Formats: sequence, structure tokens, C-alpha cells
Amino acid sequence: MAFVLENTVLAVLFFILTSLVQVSIGEVHKVGDSAGWTTIGNVDYKQWSAKINFQIGDVIVFEYNPQFHNVMQVTHAEYRSCNASSPISTHTTGNDSITINTRGHHYFICAVPGHCQSGQKVDINVLRTPSVAPSPFASSSPVDTVPTPSPKDVASFSALNKPFEKLGWLWLVLQILLVIF
Repeated sequence: MAFVLENTVLAVLFFILTSLVQVSIGEVHKVGDSAGWTTIGNVDYKQWSAKINFQIGDVIVFEYNPQFHNVMQVTHAEYRSCNASSPISTHTTGNDSITINTRGHHYFICAVPGHCQSGQKVDINVLRTPSVAPSPFASSSPVDTVPTPSPKDVASFSALNKPFEKLGWLWLVLQILLVIF
């Protein structure tokens, strides 16, 4: 019995550790999808970024011809005015991968004259509150026997789980394991 329990615990720990690696990497998003980072084809980068739920750890890939384009990370004011005189960072390889490490807006423009003004700029926005997917076990009819939590209960539960919000389902598995063992 101890052997089975030990193997089960090891298997669960292995699963948890491999899951942590997957959670921390994030998704890769190619700016402009198949068009890439360009002025050709009237790519609407505002529309492109609006359809993506960016998260911390995601990688933004800019693919472009470095003879004709570049990527500059700029402030909001510089983004709005297409001013690349003092960029936060500059990228010129033609295949630039940028990992998003903070929440909020991240502004990028092409500093080649006229390109930003013609729409070659993108606002990558990592939302401050993660979106919550509906539970696959959600009922289509309301359940009258479950009390609605008070705002105080919700606030204290949210504060308790704040450090673990990126782990999502993994945190749930850990809580279940703690109850079982």
C-alpha cells in the first residue's frame, strides 16, 4: 500500500511540475498574423490586437523585412503622435520576439518615416484582471440552494488566491490534494 501511495504522490508531483513549466511559458502571437509587420495590405493592427487576450508571459513576434521596417517600443504619447525620438527599446532583426512581463499597455511602432502614420503601430494590452472561462460543469438552470457569497467573502477569497491566479486549474488540483492527503 505504501508503494502505491508513494508512486501516486510522485506521479502527481511530476504532473504538477511539468504543468508549471507549461503555464509559465505563455502563448506566441505573430503580430499581423500571416501578413506580419508591414504597411502592405492595409493590416489593421488595432483590430488584430483587440481579438487576443494577452497574458503575462506571452511572446509577441514581429516578422518583417529589416530593410524596410523596424520595431520600436514607445510610450503612449509617442505611440499617439508616431514619435520615435526616444524609444523604450529598438528591434531591427526582422524576426523580433518580445516577452510581455507586465500588465497594461505595451506600445510598438515602425519608425520608418510615414509607416506609423499609415497604421503600422500596435497596442498590446495585458488586462489587469484575467478573464474567467465558464465552468464546463455549469448548469443552464439556476440553483436555489447555493447561497450567494457576500462581497466581503469574495474579496477575502480573491486576496487569498491572488498569488495563484496564473496557475488556475493547477491551484485547484493542489487544494484537492491537500484535502485528500
